[in-house]
Amino acid sequence: QVQLVESGGGLVQAGGFLNLSCAASRSIFSINYMGWYRQGPGKQRELVATISSGGSTNYAESVKGRFTISRDNAKNTVYLQMNSLKPEDTAVYYCNAALRPSGSYYYTEYWGQGTQVTVSS
Repeated sequence: QVQLVESGGGLVQAGGFLNLSCAASRSIFSINYMGWYRQGPGKQRELVATISSGGSTNYAESVKGRFTISRDNAKNTVYLQMNSLKPEDTAVYYCNAALRPSGSYYYTEYWGQGTQVTVSS
């Protein structure tokens, strides 16, 4: 069973930065898209950023120019660099990926367990 393992969350002051990473826990044949979502207190889960297998990126308007998504296909890992953080960025951040495990013929969507990001004012 594939797991997406996230790391890098924490507490930071407004204006600071954090780097999140998410790695697949077992051998992967191929990965389609990878991305990050977040869910703030009392809010619905929302898209933050995605990156396709070809490297095309998509960002929520609220994070454009501040966040950068990237991936390392050799390591089956996706990263989210978050700069100029604001208190409204406070949320649990979830990794999301559509991937095909080794030995499987199908792509399946997976979610990470979530990592807390707290931005103090």
